[in-house]
Amino acid sequence: MLFAYRALDADGHERSGSVEALSQDVAVSTLQRRNLIVSSIEPLVKEKGLSMNLDFIFNHVSNKEVVILSRQIATLFEAQVSALRIFRLLATEVDNKVLGEIMTQVADDLQGGSPISKALARHPKVFTGFYVNMVRSGEESGKLSETFGYLADYLDRTYEVMSKAQNALIYPAFVIGVFFVVMALMLTVVIPKISVILIESGQEIPLYTKIVIAVSSFLVQYGFLFIIGMIAAVFVAYRMLQTESGKLFFDSLKLDLPYVGDLYSKLYLSRIADNFATMLVSGVPPVEAVETTAAVVGSATFEDLLREAAEEVKGGVPISEALGKHPEIPGIMVAMIRVGEETGELGNILNTLGKFYRREVSNAVDTLVGLIEPLMIVFLGLGVGTLLASVMIPIYNLAGAIN
Repeated sequence: MLFAYRALDADGHERSGSVEALSQDVAVSTLQRRNLIVSSIEPLVKEKGLSMNLDFIFNHVSNKEVVILSRQIATLFEAQVSALRIFRLLATEVDNKVLGEIMTQVADDLQGGSPISKALARHPKVFTGFYVNMVRSGEESGKLSETFGYLADYLDRTYEVMSKAQNALIYPAFVIGVFFVVMALMLTVVIPKISVILIESGQEIPLYTKIVIAVSSFLVQYGFLFIIGMIAAVFVAYRMLQTESGKLFFDSLKLDLPYVGDLYSKLYLSRIADNFATMLVSGVPPVEAVETTAAVVGSATFEDLLREAAEEVKGGVPISEALGKHPEIPGIMVAMIRVGEETGELGNILNTLGKFYRREVSNAVDTLVGLIEPLMIVFLGLGVGTLLASVMIPIYNLAGAIN
């Protein structure tokens, strides 16, 4: 949120400008750390609302940028550069305006005596609870450079898996989207004109042609109601996703889909194993590792079971036993975690599991893409063929009758 301020500096000179912060109190604290005495401060929501929204759309912080940032921080820590200087330097070097402002605010917080983890925690849209807990662990152990290196590696792996899954679906989604647009134009523009000719000819119209004409007539007469209904359905679904029960319902539905559900399940298991391994190797306590993973796993179903497992782990139950009570966690994963607990090599075991499930996700994506392409061709062929046959056959019959 952007605030306009008027203040006095250390020499008594009046200064004015704007500062971005999460709240007015945070903005005042930021200005005070700059040795300014604030005389007035007001939000610029009305004046800057549009530009702020455009900044969010065009200058949001991507996962790739956080990966690069973490790698840069790790490198600078290894070079024995102070934390304050690191964030001041990065604030001027990053290309993303939003990220640069966040780095400036983090540097201001550090100058005011705040720990790095606490300064990063004030920006949850960029730095997740997992990220902040990892940094806090690095601060406590004195291994910040290694911690940021772990974070960069972890985020890089996560970004690779997610981007592969997303990129694999872009082409099919584009083709199917174009197909539906073309079909809608055919049914609302072309078919009505041809149907008039067929009806006026007085010949017997085949059943499949009648069905196509009926669908065309419905879209022409009630298409706007259909669009309104679709928008309403999307709005209702969005509102449901804002509730815990709605999130759980859609997540369970997603996991129950044939083949796609298995892909998502492997993706979440990969994320769980990778999170556990990264946090445990960095010295984060097991209970905190489970709770943090629950917050960032990205699935309401797995989040609930991880929170239940965390409560049991707090009571002294081993992680393997707590997870083994849930059918969503495969037996092989539970068995390997148990071996890791017994041998004291839980971090390495989880790292191996993470690699295994990442390969499974990669193979599943490749297989899914291999299935989608022929199915898409068949689907498009049937759709276009049915539409053309329903129009061309009656026209051909009509031409034959005239001759």
